[in-house]
Amino acid sequence: MGVPVPVGVVALDPVLEAGTRSTLLACPELAVCEPAEARVAVLTVDRLGPAELDMVRTTRAHGQRPAVVLVAGALASGDALHALAAGARGLLPRREADASRLAHAVLAAAQDDCTVPTDLLEQVLDRPDHGRTGWAGGALSDRERSVLRLVADGHETAEIAQRLAYSPRTVTTVVHDITQRFRLRNRAHAVAYALRAGLL
Repeated sequence: MGVPVPVGVVALDPVLEAGTRSTLLACPELAVCEPAEARVAVLTVDRLGPAELDMVRTTRAHGQRPAVVLVAGALASGDALHALAAGARGLLPRREADASRLAHAVLAAAQDDCTVPTDLLEQVLDRPDHGRTGWAGGALSDRERSVLRLVADGHETAEIAQRLAYSPRTVTTVVHDITQRFRLRNRAHAVAYALRAGLL
């Protein structure tokens, strides 16, 4: 057996944090440490929504930029797409997160591999709309989709406004609304996220 993988625990609920920590301590391949020192962070949440996706992004951006394994009380196929697009490297419903499965997901993430339960993967692959109806506010309106497609094609705000018969201010507002709703950095990030999450 090699050197144990340093793994940290991130949770808003101290009970969830303690339970996750206790489960990880039962795995000799893992060494529980502070999240800032971790190679992999296990993020445990009750549900998956915009705030929790922000936690995935924030955790990925701190310390040693750990891989994130997300353990959630419930995960729908749309949630899985959003979590993966936000940067999660592993997904586990909490009811399945015993020591063995959690250790497997953490070790896979440490090797830049991704783990998704088979039932979630099948739902994602079999779903014709590719997750457009994920968490509340997860879909784009026709107007948002039209604007974002033109942004993806490289058009500037004035060109988009002219093509769609909107004012430049309307175009700017639409793009701003998308970036705020999905907690994105800019127009390019909005296009990339929409493509990866199957929204565009």
